[in-house]
Amino acid sequence: MSDSFKNLSEYSYAELEELNLEAKEKVLNRVKEDQLQEHYLRYLSERRDIKAVTVAFTDLEGRFHMIDYDKKFLLKSYENLTFDGSSVRGFSAVRESDLRLHIDWGSFRWLPVDVFGPGKMLVFGLIKANDGSMYDSDLRGHLLQLREDLWAKNQGVANVAVELEGFLFHGRDAEQHFDASRGFEFVSGGGYYHSLPQDPLRQFIDRFAGAQRAMGFENEKDHPEVAPSQFELNFSYSDAVIAADQIQLYKLMARQIANSMGMTASFLPKPIADINGNGMHTNMSISEKGKNVFYDAQGQDGLSQIGWNFVDRILNNANDICLVLNPSVNSYRRLDPAYEAPNQIKSSAIDRTSMIRIPLANERSARIEVRSVGPDASPYLLLYSLLKTGLEGPMSEALDSETRRTRTRFLPDNIYDAMRHFKGSEFVRSMLGEQNHQKFLELKQSAADRCPKLLGSLIKQPEIIFHHEVTNQYLWSKF
Repeated sequence: MSDSFKNLSEYSYAELEELNLEAKEKVLNRVKEDQLQEHYLRYLSERRDIKAVTVAFTDLEGRFHMIDYDKKFLLKSYENLTFDGSSVRGFSAVRESDLRLHIDWGSFRWLPVDVFGPGKMLVFGLIKANDGSMYDSDLRGHLLQLREDLWAKNQGVANVAVELEGFLFHGRDAEQHFDASRGFEFVSGGGYYHSLPQDPLRQFIDRFAGAQRAMGFENEKDHPEVAPSQFELNFSYSDAVIAADQIQLYKLMARQIANSMGMTASFLPKPIADINGNGMHTNMSISEKGKNVFYDAQGQDGLSQIGWNFVDRILNNANDICLVLNPSVNSYRRLDPAYEAPNQIKSSAIDRTSMIRIPLANERSARIEVRSVGPDASPYLLLYSLLKTGLEGPMSEALDSETRRTRTRFLPDNIYDAMRHFKGSEFVRSMLGEQNHQKFLELKQSAADRCPKLLGSLIKQPEIIFHHEVTNQYLWSKF
């Protein structure tokens, strides 16, 4: 630990980065949970400048929830934290509302004061039922269990990095105030690579990149994207659970920083017609005992047979999992090939309209890139589903591998077709469990019912204000 006598508000971004990277390293080195708990409880006890601990969790659709616990209370009650699950859409019914929060001590993070406020730390929670068992609709818990199963099998690790795009719009809460006749207002007309150094978009990106670096994301590059007012900040691959946590923190920080600048960071897949939408290209590989098992120098496109089997299973089940990858009405505007959108169920090393791209790589970087993912997908549900599908999903024996990868099929172009495939899939039902399968389908149906069935060419108000990531609980209940 760094200087224990320094007040947290005095820590530089560089010092925060060092602390957060150290915390990540403990998890990657598989330090035991009881040791992590003892270590961080002692740290919290010794620090007088820490006033509260934010415990974060994610619901079935991917909304990020946070509860601040007074530090003194947390130190006494960390083994018995509860919350009302009936207040979270898609969680428990009123008759079984109480749920428990178990702290995942390996997710302990130091926060930039200018973004999160003074005197706080953050951890992610695992949701438990009353009897202490894993709550079935906590997909973070399922993803963490999958991580443990992979390691137990052959010291396997799922490596993930995403390319998460967003838009920056004028005004606070621009999504909640969306008017179809006016649409959103750009803050910058610049595009790929050429915004001015001090225009609002670049100032936002610079502030965001600094906070992201301080949180231990291991930044790689940041830049405006193809569309006006669009941004993308890339960070290094990590373990799947850490990667999913970072997706949630990425969106949270972007929204807070934009808000503090009088703007809105939006992760709607297609908030503006006739320009490129937002994607979340998801890069994945599997390593065993430190070796990337997706790599084979002699394999097609440098991918091993294990890697190609992973690709084939995802392609074979692409329609069934499309609703997980593209979970909103607005998602299906993005799957338009006129805007480099990956709507074809095939793989390619060069064709960017393919659902899966095989990037040029060496042994360290060999991976697959699932390009059809929208930025509003729940990261835990997304990564759990892609990994389970790639590792265990059924493959059609009627087709050879080459045909599966190159034949022309298309992903659904509307949420109703995606729901139909999802509903009829026995594989998805068994992967998610009957209860989650039904809950998720009902949530997506209720959102679709609030929106016009035909998308048309005009972005409609309901597909924005009833989007699951846009905070409109009052309006939702008034529908």
